[in-house]
Amino acid sequence: MHYHIILTETCNLKCKYCYEKSMQEFDNGLGEKWDYDESTPFDSTIPLGKLKSFLKPDDTLIFYGGEPFVKSDRIKEIIDNVNCKFAIQTNGVLLKRLPINYIKKIDKMLISIDGDKARTDSNRGNGVYDLVIKNLRELRSSGYTGEIVARMTVSAPDLFEQVRYLADLIDQGIFSSIHWQIDAGFYKFDFDEEKFKKFVSMYNSSIDKLLRWWVEKIRDGKVYRLYPFIGILNRLAGRDFETGLPCGSGYRNFTFNTLGKLSACPIMNSVKNFYCGSIDEGIKKDIHVTDEKCTKCNYFKICGGRCLYWRDAKLWPPEGDEAICTTIKFLIGSISQHSKEIAKLEGEGVVRWEDFDYEKYFGPEIIP
Repeated sequence: MHYHIILTETCNLKCKYCYEKSMQEFDNGLGEKWDYDESTPFDSTIPLGKLKSFLKPDDTLIFYGGEPFVKSDRIKEIIDNVNCKFAIQTNGVLLKRLPINYIKKIDKMLISIDGDKARTDSNRGNGVYDLVIKNLRELRSSGYTGEIVARMTVSAPDLFEQVRYLADLIDQGIFSSIHWQIDAGFYKFDFDEEKFKKFVSMYNSSIDKLLRWWVEKIRDGKVYRLYPFIGILNRLAGRDFETGLPCGSGYRNFTFNTLGKLSACPIMNSVKNFYCGSIDEGIKKDIHVTDEKCTKCNYFKICGGRCLYWRDAKLWPPEGDEAICTTIKFLIGSISQHSKEIAKLEGEGVVRWEDFDYEKYFGPEIIP
């Protein structure tokens, strides 16, 4: 099982698509729709002994925030005392707060980076890109061999160019893989129908270019680990028989909030409607996307509903959500068109199915 743990709600950055948008999102109606747990503290108060007793050696604990490295001492304490696997989702700025011997015990890292220097600094602050890349180069030089995922937030449609840029950093040995999530449907105030329709058209065109490039590299025997591509391909090929959310939220991936309650998703960690148990009582129920708009869709077995938060919050109007679905259907359909050739290349020994393997439920949502 995979578990996120909210170490703190504090973050050291003020990103445009996170902090900045949150500061404009004071009246989205969710306060009336959902039952927020006002008793949750800002920082985790889970007793170390309870965490130690709850987690099993085969479980994976994903350090999360806010920015988890703000609580580097807490990370060290947990690693020293809890017997399980570890991963982390971080902006990478405070990476040096944790000694290398602890970092090496974290198997996987999701690093927030949105593409090249100009794009990343525009979204996340001047100097962030250079600092993160410097930290990662030094980490690799120190002998870190774990998976480092470049986790992009896509707010502009030039996906092809930005992923290609990060793919060069894979070739340099800095990153291992790439994931992206489009910044759509998560805030009520930011929907602009005309603007988003243009985004969808350009984004789908970029997906097409990126997929053609990806398959061309596969023909040469090189598989770039692009999580949306390999995750969807595995489901299309029948190598992943699960039909729920590919991120596992609510059934394979749960979140410890700062009070010790188990939530279906880190984004909704203190919403009582999505509580699934606690560190004291364990997992009491699963939660899945149940919206008939999703469950009756022909793409549902692959998509799983995209995102639990998005489908339940319904912050955008129906035409906005339908436009988001258009990007998902285009992505799945495009990968499907190439799946037979990829299977043929595997049969010919050009690549192996193992090249498309990945650990499910540790962070990448798979469906952008």
